Amino acid sequence: MESDQFFEMRIRPLLHNHCLSCHSEEKRSSGLSLESREGILAGGNRGHSVEPANPDASLLIQAVQQTGALKMPLGGRLQESQIADLRRWVEMGLPWPAAKSAVVGKPATDHWSFQPVAVASLPEVKRAEWPRNPIDRFILARLEREGLPPSPEADRTTLIRRVSLDLLGLPPSPAEVDEFLADRRPDAYERLVDRLLRSPHYGERWGRHWLDAARYADTNGFGFDNPRVMWRWRDWVIHAFNRDLPFDRFVIEQLAGDLLPDATVEQKIATGFHRNTMINQEGGVDQEQYRIEAVFDRVATTGAVFLGLTVGCAQCHDHKYDPVSQRDFYRLFAFFNDQDEPTLTVVTPSEVETYRRLKAQFDLERLRLQAELARRNAEIPDLMTRWERALTDEDRKKLPGNFRQILDVPGGRRTLEQVQDLEKFFKENDAIYQERATALELLVDTPNARNPNRYTAMVLAERDNPRSSYVLMGGDFLRRGVEVSAGVPAVLPALAKTNGRPTRLDLAQWLVSDNNPLTARVTVNRVWQQYFGRGLVKTPEDFGAQGERPSHPELLDWLASEFRRDRSWKSLHRRIVTSATYRQSSRVTPQLRDRDPDNVLLARFPRLRVEAETVRDIALAASGLLNPQVGGPSVFAPQPSRITDLSRGNLAWVDATGPDRYRRGMYTFWKRTSPYPAFTTFDAPAADFTTVRRNRSNTPLQALTTLNEALFVEAAQGLARRVLREAPAQDAARLRHAFRLCLAREPASGERDTLLSLLKTEQDRGPTPERAWFAVARVLLNLDETITRE
Repeated sequence: MESDQFFEMRIRPLLHNHCLSCHSEEKRSSGLSLESREGILAGGNRGHSVEPANPDASLLIQAVQQTGALKMPLGGRLQESQIADLRRWVEMGLPWPAAKSAVVGKPATDHWSFQPVAVASLPEVKRAEWPRNPIDRFILARLEREGLPPSPEADRTTLIRRVSLDLLGLPPSPAEVDEFLADRRPDAYERLVDRLLRSPHYGERWGRHWLDAARYADTNGFGFDNPRVMWRWRDWVIHAFNRDLPFDRFVIEQLAGDLLPDATVEQKIATGFHRNTMINQEGGVDQEQYRIEAVFDRVATTGAVFLGLTVGCAQCHDHKYDPVSQRDFYRLFAFFNDQDEPTLTVVTPSEVETYRRLKAQFDLERLRLQAELARRNAEIPDLMTRWERALTDEDRKKLPGNFRQILDVPGGRRTLEQVQDLEKFFKENDAIYQERATALELLVDTPNARNPNRYTAMVLAERDNPRSSYVLMGGDFLRRGVEVSAGVPAVLPALAKTNGRPTRLDLAQWLVSDNNPLTARVTVNRVWQQYFGRGLVKTPEDFGAQGERPSHPELLDWLASEFRRDRSWKSLHRRIVTSATYRQSSRVTPQLRDRDPDNVLLARFPRLRVEAETVRDIALAASGLLNPQVGGPSVFAPQPSRITDLSRGNLAWVDATGPDRYRRGMYTFWKRTSPYPAFTTFDAPAADFTTVRRNRSNTPLQALTTLNEALFVEAAQGLARRVLREAPAQDAARLRHAFRLCLAREPASGERDTLLSLLKTEQDRGPTPERAWFAVARVLLNLDETITRE
């Protein structure tokens, strides 16, 4: 009884007044709750807070005595009598009468996204003839509650162009449009969808979205931003979509393909998903710091891509809004802390001899350049002596101050450091030395046709000796807190029991398990977003408390449950694009503009400008220049001269020639510190971090790009030549063909007359037929409708 009274009279008020504002069950600063005996004994991110009966060994007592680095409470030091009370309480063994039983480390939440996926029954609707599949029942039921009718179905020409751009990222040819319009079978549209899903370009289109999420780039980022070889992982993604690799395998192989039994080369290449992190190669950096930064990125990317949570916010402290603690973050961190980052040599049997010859030639060239650089390096001391003797007073005044100071020291009295600094300065300004050094760096670092590095892939591999993982206080890799083992956020279903230390494979299997309420929801929401411009959850990166609630929660869960059932990307796409919801007209009536300006209710189909790469691909396809090759190394598409020179990194951007010049946009070499300007103009992300939702802007610079950028000018020239080559000699017939190549539809009479008038004006100026049609082609490729999916 005496101990109970002591606690109630002395300790409870002290904790309430000085500690619980930061260390309650709700806030848990530094992972520590002092609101219950269980919480105190569990400790926080720095480890155990109290050793019962041993105050001198207790971190809580050390903190309030302020004898170490940690000084608590923040409001000022406690009185000596209060510190003495706390010491006595610890000596007594932490008596706590009627202590409430806190479930430490298992925060509860009733937030919708953490609830199990519900198998929703299909709602009843009044307009029973409209739905084509279950998706439409959910959409129509909401529309009927709101008193809005759905829009009529779009015309067939609009439908084939819409679904072609959505599934392939390419417009249909006039012949494909004619074939579809002539097919009067009841299932003609469904047959079209199935044909498109079988196209190898489907994998390119949907692989491009996945590259955004995986922060794909062809360079390392940061200051030096040197090239890397990542395209084999990109090819793996494209082929995975094309062969409709089941979603669970799609995730497992990318997160842990190397840990599968008898892992194949392709499964190891798949782990390149998490090799897309940036790498800092600048001199003087702490490599361990940037290894940790890469692991941070892998945790944040995993959270955003598969869980739809801003897990990265818990890197430095408990999440302010969601039930994700800092300790939860570092439990996830532990999964990605046990890997090495090897480079895998990938040579098929048919490539062996080519690879051997290429490597021998490369090694010989590297030795030659090294020898030339070494010879110049040997000449530097004598060159420096002659240079110093030839310096005039005016020359010295132009030098940076620290080098003038070195030169003021007589020869023979300079320190080794001074001589080395001066030599570095001389080399940086010696054209011959820099030329040879740059040539060697370009040979080694640039993954061009002469470099055997093109036969490699960046992968993950588990270490033989696992690392220990700790909570890092404030995210600082030098400030270790309590040791943690691999695990998942406590608010979510537990990881399945493992034999020994949990691995990335266990994490991947947990992510795609039916017990996980988030992964399927998050994935189908992002797919829905690509079609309709916004997800059923508008914030695809945040399914937490700060995100928006779903507009159609039952539909979201129905799509998620179906996706879990068949685990098929193609089935998901087919459900969406064959729905009546997808097939609606995009015409905006005054009623819809007033009632639902953001089209949340989906009473119409959204009219959206296509993405950056597709803008380019439409122009190339219409012009007949498009190289349809699937996969392979990235190419240097034409861009304004010296753009890349403005950034650092050993990369000579030499515009591609021949067929490589006209590859699809997704194959354009992506340099993080100097991204391809025509794509950034159309909102392509820089790839520094995961992107699950691109912005969509509308600026005058976009129109200037499609009108004047080099590739679009070449596309207009190609379109002009194609029209003259393929269409009958009459101007009206040629214009019709050009119009259909760009927009799929026939021109309206006003459009035809306007363009024929422009053509006549150009012809009267006396240029060649190709030059006159070039002017018309530029207009067509620059139309808003050309780069818009109706």
